[in-house]
Amino acid sequence: MTPVTCFSGKTVALFGLGGSGLATARALMAGGAHVVAWDDNAPARARAGNEGVDVSDLDKQDWSRFSSLILSPGIPLTHPRPHWTVERAKAANVEVIGDLELFCRERAAIAPGAPFIAITGTNGKSTTTALTAHILREAGIDVQLGGNIGTPVLELLPPARDRMHVVEVSSFQIDLAPSLNPSVGALINLSPDHIDRHGTMENYAAVKARLIEGSIIALVGVDDEYSWRIGQQRDARIGSASARFTCPVSVTRPVARGVFADGTKIVSTLYDPAGKVIGDTAGVSTLRGAHNVQNAAFAAGIVHLWRFPLETIAEGLRSYPGLPHRMEEVGRLGKVLFINDSKATNADAAEKALLSFDDIYWIAGGQMKEGGIRPLMPLMDRVRKAYLIGAAANDFARTLGDDVPHAVCGTLEAALIEAAMDAETSDAREPVVLLSPACASYDQFANYESRGDAFRKYVAGLTNI
Repeated sequence: MTPVTCFSGKTVALFGLGGSGLATARALMAGGAHVVAWDDNAPARARAGNEGVDVSDLDKQDWSRFSSLILSPGIPLTHPRPHWTVERAKAANVEVIGDLELFCRERAAIAPGAPFIAITGTNGKSTTTALTAHILREAGIDVQLGGNIGTPVLELLPPARDRMHVVEVSSFQIDLAPSLNPSVGALINLSPDHIDRHGTMENYAAVKARLIEGSIIALVGVDDEYSWRIGQQRDARIGSASARFTCPVSVTRPVARGVFADGTKIVSTLYDPAGKVIGDTAGVSTLRGAHNVQNAAFAAGIVHLWRFPLETIAEGLRSYPGLPHRMEEVGRLGKVLFINDSKATNADAAEKALLSFDDIYWIAGGQMKEGGIRPLMPLMDRVRKAYLIGAAANDFARTLGDDVPHAVCGTLEAALIEAAMDAETSDAREPVVLLSPACASYDQFANYESRGDAFRKYVAGLTNI
């Protein structure tokens, strides 16, 4: 845990007592703060009360007693409208911040300049964060891995000069962290997502840009327009005389003073203008596809900026075990390969998986996001058949029309059984049953993890798997 000692003696309001909210309450209390917390969920309130948190209805409080409102990232700050606690805080001139801001303030108080790597992006941020941490751990570094990837940032050990924090941050967390200033910040890519929470794509991009603006060294993807523009704006602002530095990262073209991909090879021009290969994803099953080359380019670039030996990067890439629900191999049945990519909750993420294989029996559907799967139609020559589930099934069937063989299966289990039977009789060398839903999971599952866990269980239940 990182006790938030810089709030010692203060009284703060906290709304949201899920995993990160309860961890935040613990850290504040351990640092000497008085926390008055609330959640609409009664079991969450009971859990917090059992841990000694002052659980009281914030709607009945005198807000002049609070120095801050600590808001959980899942609670709306601005869109579709501010949460009522946000409005109460603003009316009382109380700042609204999140757990990431508390971490940044504690770092500034107890170990200013302690190594802190913050990684964001619409897609790939979890893999990039986990891969960066893995390479650094292989190098013998004390690495604290957390944030949006799983372990709440305040559950990690405190910042220290000889300890690296590698943290995945979401747009919601950045929005609640005005003093975010990592040693190294990475913006992998940007595409439309969470528009319901930010209002417009421009607002969403502006929030992501705050991570880059606050970073001493920034790695910025230059293969999409929004990220490229953010990098250009940063360069224009800091100028050539600044100690700050922007490192461009591309998987489509060479870049000067940056990192780029040449096929599966990762090339750096940071210290050698002629370019030096610093890693290769060839043959690494956990880093299949161009999207994972991009993730590896960021991870390798971050480690390379710290001047670790190139063999450290190479070995870290080779030994990377992968993450659950992200292009995860969960089994084989004869020549049929089963891939769990439940984390692909939008078309842009599903595109990465579809580009990674040739003979695909594709399970898609769930709670549809803006645009559906229409952007994926140019890739349908890779799909032997689609198996459609959840609320989006009929909409997806209309999109696929007569051009793509498909079946409306309704449930994930039914889709898997039908896909496995079809794939077994395929004439392809390695047919792939791919769960890459291009949808949120909330129509049938609590989250993408439970959807992926169900897929893994159903695959394990197949005969002769």
